Amino acid sequence: MTQAFFRGMTALPLMMGLALGGCDISGASPAAGLREPGVTRSTEIAPPGADPGTCWGKIVSPATIETVTVQVLLQPAEVTTEGVIRQPAIYKTETRQNIVRPRRDTWFEAPCDADLTVEFVSSLQRALQARSLYRGAITGVMDAGTRAAVRRYQAPEGLDSGILSLAAARKLGLVAVRQPTGG
Repeated sequence: MTQAFFRGMTALPLMMGLALGGCDISGASPAAGLREPGVTRSTEIAPPGADPGTCWGKIVSPATIETVTVQVLLQPAEVTTEGVIRQPAIYKTETRQNIVRPRRDTWFEAPCDADLTVEFVSSLQRALQARSLYRGAITGVMDAGTRAAVRRYQAPEGLDSGILSLAAARKLGLVAVRQPTGG
């Protein structure tokens, strides 16, 4: 064998290690936490009656539809008195879809993007870390790990979203609680 072949063979494990070094073999894509299917966030769109200048998140729960197939008798079988079938029954197959649960939009107030500063997100990460929900570094970046921790924090309250709700931010002590104004 040639010397160049052996040099290539010793470099092969190094090249494979470099190529696989960035791979996540756990089955979860690093960007998977960034996907929020059915969740939107916008300051231009808000539920009816929302205060101007407030920011909102929305979870869209799709409708649950079941398909039902039934056999409808069009003509009964013709049977002689001796029990012999002269003409079998004629059926028609009908398929229809029933809405089991209609589509539902769930609106929730959220901190505005301008409020999600590096300091705010760092405080959020520390608050989630103190509750054993966030295991990453305190970076001040609303990354996939932070969103996943937010989802784990909010899910028991019935809000399955990686977008931080204003209610959750208040509960974590990150946003001041509004005091009722009295006169």
